[in-house]
Amino acid sequence: MKKSIIPAIILLILAVLTAAGSQTFLAPCVHEDGAFGPCHWAGRTLLGLGCVLGALAALALCVRNARFGVFLGAVPVSVLGILTPGTLIDLCRMSTMRCRMVTQPAMIILFSAALLCALAGAVLSGRKS
Repeated sequence: MKKSIIPAIILLILAVLTAAGSQTFLAPCVHEDGAFGPCHWAGRTLLGLGCVLGALAALALCVRNARFGVFLGAVPVSVLGILTPGTLIDLCRMSTMRCRMVTQPAMIILFSAALLCALAGAVLSGRKS
């Protein structure tokens, strides 16, 4: 097994965790009155970014010759995932809300791990064997 396939597998696992987690166990706040706050839209954006990251990871698993470019494409997606909760899309103002205490730190950690994995995959697939 080639070394650059391992970061692709890890990236796929992280993408599934971010996409599924942003809607289930890591989901942002749910307002009791049924209104959608900014944290809801941050969760939707994180779902989309997780799906894009998953598609890139699946592509890296399938296409051998383009792994370097696919891993480089995963870098800005991961950076957007890090910046989305709280920076690009505001969250609730109270620091005790679920979006601030659970979603934001978890997504920053998951997308940071995805960023490191994408960079490692680019380095490993860029080397000539």
